[in-house]
Amino acid sequence: MARSLPSPDAGVRRRPKDRKTQIARASAEAFSALGYHAVSMEAIASRVGISATALYRHYPNKYTLFRDAVLVLGEQLVSCTAFADDAPPDADTLSRLIAALTETALVNRESGGLYRWEARYLRGDDQATLNSQMRTVNHRIQQPLLTIRPGLTSRQRWVLSTAILSVIGSIVDHRAKLPAAHIRSVLAEVAAAVSTADVPDLGDEPAVDGRQRVRPLDVSKYEALLTESVRLFNQKGYRDTTMEEIASAVGMPTSGIYRYFSGKSDILAAIYRRAADRLSAEASTILGSVSNPQDALTALIDAYVARSFAHPELGNVYYAERLNMAPGDQKVLRNMQRATVESWVRLLTAIRSDWTVGEARFAVHAAMALVIDVGRLVRYDNSAASLAMVSRLLDLALLGRYRLRTTLPAR
Repeated sequence: MARSLPSPDAGVRRRPKDRKTQIARASAEAFSALGYHAVSMEAIASRVGISATALYRHYPNKYTLFRDAVLVLGEQLVSCTAFADDAPPDADTLSRLIAALTETALVNRESGGLYRWEARYLRGDDQATLNSQMRTVNHRIQQPLLTIRPGLTSRQRWVLSTAILSVIGSIVDHRAKLPAAHIRSVLAEVAAAVSTADVPDLGDEPAVDGRQRVRPLDVSKYEALLTESVRLFNQKGYRDTTMEEIASAVGMPTSGIYRYFSGKSDILAAIYRRAADRLSAEASTILGSVSNPQDALTALIDAYVARSFAHPELGNVYYAERLNMAPGDQKVLRNMQRATVESWVRLLTAIRSDWTVGEARFAVHAAMALVIDVGRLVRYDNSAASLAMVSRLLDLALLGRYRLRTTLPAR
């Protein structure tokens, strides 16, 4: 009995048409979740379900893959806001921009941390390309702001567009859960609120951080190691900072570090624990001395902003380097941060009956992101004007209005 010939395609495994898209998404999520240095080409290939050899046919090396992943995310922000170029620069367009950016952030929530925190590893022209993408998005937000508020200076518009993007981008920094419709609603409300902020004109040039960071001569070696490590991690990055550099900054032999810490990761964990402990103690003092929820929350806001601007490297290192901690230390840190967030959430829900606990939680994360992003924009200028500006942005983000500040009892 004659058998029919097999189809020419029989047994042939076809490459999916969206293979490159699959690779881009898998790599973006991997880099965002684990950090640039911790991801290998083999790990990404495994996520996609192909061999490393097949992956190298698409990308010659890890950096090229990383670069494309970051810039694709940036291009999505540019693309989703492109409609604004032909739309009237009014309040409706601003609302549509916020909605479009929120939708893009939701779609890329698992990978958005890549361009927020790992993009520092981009080189030369690639970093310039990302900067250009973000300028485009900021300018599109600023156009309706200028129509709505024609008296705004360039610097003021930059503060407001940065604040809006910070609120939206904050969802990639945490893993709180909430139905997508509720996330859209709370982010739209918070972003719209901060867009109305009265901000001082700090000038068109970036602010200069004039704080003097002088280490006391009698500081202990342990404290000096923590202080200098934070400075170096913030300046060079955790991975590119050596134990020799830390020892040199403190003025001790490298071997001396091991009297205090088992290694570089132990130093990083100690930095986080110390910062979290101090933040927790500060919150406990405020909550123990201020009974009114509104007064307590504004006191927490002021203290959080003041601490962040006094020690800006801690916030940067926290978000940028936490993936370099051991899994166990990461879990401890998350639990400590969660406790701080929840103390704010309890106060906020006591003040605002229109928000659920889940919605309040997203608003608190957005407020904390504002401190980092606006702080970086003004280079953590530790002046009264800058501190008041950021605190007022948090007032609007959480309360939807300005509140009178309460001075804490002397301690």
